[in-house]
Amino acid sequence: MHKHDLQLQQYIEAVIFASEEAVTLQTIRQVTGKDLDSSEFQSIVDQLNAEYAETGRTFHIHRIAGGYRFLSRPEFGDILKKLLAPDIRRRLSHSLLEVLAVIAYNQPVTRGEIQQIRGVSPDYALDRLLLRGFIEVRGRADSPGKPLQYGTTKEFLDLFHLSSLKDLPKLREIKEILQEHEEQESLTLHEGKAETIMRKQSRGDDSKE
Repeated sequence: MHKHDLQLQQYIEAVIFASEEAVTLQTIRQVTGKDLDSSEFQSIVDQLNAEYAETGRTFHIHRIAGGYRFLSRPEFGDILKKLLAPDIRRRLSHSLLEVLAVIAYNQPVTRGEIQQIRGVSPDYALDRLLLRGFIEVRGRADSPGKPLQYGTTKEFLDLFHLSSLKDLPKLREIKEILQEHEEQESLTLHEGKAETIMRKQSRGDDSKE
């Protein structure tokens, strides 16, 4: 490989690695100053991925949300879930996940339509999801009052590792994810209570000595 080719490959690798979101080809062009076409860029990505595979790396560059980013290989999903689950719980509560699912599968959708589906006000969830950039206002509905309509963003695709909305799981799978999320929260709560009780008992035993 020529020195300039290697340098460009390294630049692309560094930019994708350092970014916290999917990197588009346009961004790569702006940062590197190279007028790459899509086939040239894909060829470099394929070459990098081939090198990662040959050396047994646990990650690869994946096309996602209209751009590219580093993702761990699927076979390491189970072990990484143990690491990432607490962070995901902090980022999205059960109610936020429900509202996000309603929006994802019904977009563009209004606040009233979300409330009709869920049976409770989505105001808090909408505020939080807008703040975190997972949804955006898509316009106004052609109905009385012209209510705002909401849809998901690229950040939503990035969060759930989706290339496009066509890759959304079936509703049954979403329900299973929500149920698993709820069970994990319950388990964490019980573990916390048990730990508190054990600490209290330990302090009680120590005081008797």
